[in-house]
Amino acid sequence: MRLLHTMLRVVDLEKSINFYTEILGMKLLRRKDYPEGKFTLAFLGYGDEANHTALELTHNWDTDSYELGNAYGHIAIEVDDVYQACEAIKAKGGDVVRDAGPMKNSTSGTILAFVKDPDGYMVELLSPKRGD
Repeated sequence: MRLLHTMLRVVDLEKSINFYTEILGMKLLRRKDYPEGKFTLAFLGYGDEANHTALELTHNWDTDSYELGNAYGHIAIEVDDVYQACEAIKAKGGDVVRDAGPMKNSTSGTILAFVKDPDGYMVELLSPKRGD
């Protein structure tokens, strides 16, 4: 068994694809419209789906808002340098909601940050060296 993808429902598919590709550096792997169901699926990731986990963005054509609820946590992405990644994300117009720094209430040495995507989903940035 292996984890294939995580799905997020998004309101503005183009804006979300731009965030994940232009700001977080993913690639659009595939995209397909389903006219009879009135939805579009877009799969993004850092490598091909045969060897990497993907992010599935689902755009329901007739839905103009979602409630995130309080059960969802975040997607985590490993970056070489969390501080540099935050600066690059800010420079591209991304919303860094927790600047890079040590994990609170921990002595593990983990450096992390949080970014918010266009729909309000949280994305955690983590350093390769961590004690989580």
